Amino acid sequence: MTARGTLIPIGGNEDKGIEENEIYHLEYIEEGILSRVVKESGGVNAMIVIVPTASSIPEEVGENYLEAFGKLGCKNLHIMDIRERAQSEEPANIALIKKADCIMFSGGNQSNITRKIGETSIHTILKDRYQNEKIVIAGTSAGAMCMSKEMITGGSSTESFIKGAVGMGKGMNFKSQLIIDSHFIRRGRFGRLAEAVAQFPELIGIGLAEDTGLVMKKNSFEVIGSGMVIVFDARNTKHNNYDILDEGTPMSLTNLKTSILANGDRFNIKKKKVKVSTLGYSVTDPASL
Repeated sequence: MTARGTLIPIGGNEDKGIEENEIYHLEYIEEGILSRVVKESGGVNAMIVIVPTASSIPEEVGENYLEAFGKLGCKNLHIMDIRERAQSEEPANIALIKKADCIMFSGGNQSNITRKIGETSIHTILKDRYQNEKIVIAGTSAGAMCMSKEMITGGSSTESFIKGAVGMGKGMNFKSQLIIDSHFIRRGRFGRLAEAVAQFPELIGIGLAEDTGLVMKKNSFEVIGSGMVIVFDARNTKHNNYDILDEGTPMSLTNLKTSILANGDRFNIKKKKVKVSTLGYSVTDPASL
């Protein structure tokens, strides 16, 4: 069954129109990723629920998003500050999830999201609504990484491509065909995503740069933001020794298909097909690919 909802995973550090010294900074927030989140959610009157569960400073993060979405003209904003698993069963929070046009997961530790929200009533409702309704589920950094079924939980970039260097766990499983990594370029995470797809070669690896995201509809996505997206396809590797190596051993992987995509480019997850946007052409419906 093809989902009716939209996923918008973001690589982190998206322009919020707040700080002047952001590494990737768009001149106007109205041209940025959060503006696209608002548009996909139905406009400035959409009900947007901010979930800072992944963060160690949820109050500050929640306020930052209130300010950022407020700059875009949004007024129907709510913070769902879940710090204990039991809060995912509270009627008030369930009511927010049932009414929201958009859920925005913050960055932080993706395992906090799965530990406190995964397999609860809120999670069940979110999965059902994503499959059957035109809801937007957006997430930055940890909030993006938790969207897949197989989720990267950690791993040092300095020990890249050593078997066992990458931690894996179960995510929220909104999109089972992908493994998503964030801050991909700045933090040098090539090796850990490569190990993840070596472990699960049937899945597509997505490496999101900062201030870069995807608008994912049905089986396709469009790249948005100022950076790049790296796509790893390990289905046709000629040599993958992951299964036979002991942990701590350097790995080798050959014929790993890699695509580098930028703003406006599209990728069909089912067909594994890339469509590069021509210069000056704005893609508005990734599901048309």
